[in-house]
Amino acid sequence: MPQHTPPRPICGHCDGFPTVTITTGTRTPDGQRQTITAHCPACHGTGHTAPAPARAHSRIGA
Repeated sequence: MPQHTPPRPICGHCDGFPTVTITTGTRTPDGQRQTITAHCPACHGTGHTAPAPARAHSRIGA
């Protein structure tokens, strides 16, 4: 049977929409709108978060 990898959690900052295009309000010489692309700073444009690292157990006391 094939092994399926579990889906990675979706980024909570961008809700899975990691890249957006924003219009600057100006137009290019041929009449199109000037745009810039912005990526989510939390997931770096992937749309997913990295799995949380395993917690280390610590012992308190002697």
